[in-house]
Amino acid sequence: MGILLTRRSTLLLLLGSGASAGCTVPTFSSFSSPEATAAEVTRIEVHKSKRRMYLLSHEQVVRSYKIDLGFAPDGHKTQEGDGRTPEGRYYIDRRNPNSAYYLSIGISYPNSADRAQAAARGVSPGGDIFIHGTPREFRRKRDWTAGCIAVTDREMREIYTMVPMRTVIDIFP
Repeated sequence: MGILLTRRSTLLLLLGSGASAGCTVPTFSSFSSPEATAAEVTRIEVHKSKRRMYLLSHEQVVRSYKIDLGFAPDGHKTQEGDGRTPEGRYYIDRRNPNSAYYLSIGISYPNSADRAQAAARGVSPGGDIFIHGTPREFRRKRDWTAGCIAVTDREMREIYTMVPMRTVIDIFP
């Protein structure tokens, strides 16, 4: 006669065997929820004027977030310190689990066109543009970043888990 295991009893069995084998509790970097991995994120869209960011699986929106932007959000970022969030097509190029803003994923700004435009004007294009969490002191402010895209820490945990490296991000005015 076989043993029928429910999800709960299977989980308890696995947890019990892990504890006896000396396993440790998984860290955040190894965590992923079933909801977060249900759909493959293939693209990110940011609509600055709507203050919305969408995670897409092909053409289907799988998540939507309210966002904060740079302190001077209108227009494309043209130089370091302008407070603007870039516009155009970029990709996710790095991950920072130790970010000063909880967790962060990097956006590939500046690209070659951004660097050329800035060089022609004799200025630095800036850099270090990320999607990141929001420290407590900024939670009631709007558009407070230096050019990044900010979401809540809880949302950033989900985004960090769902978005793979090299994901395309389209940022619209």
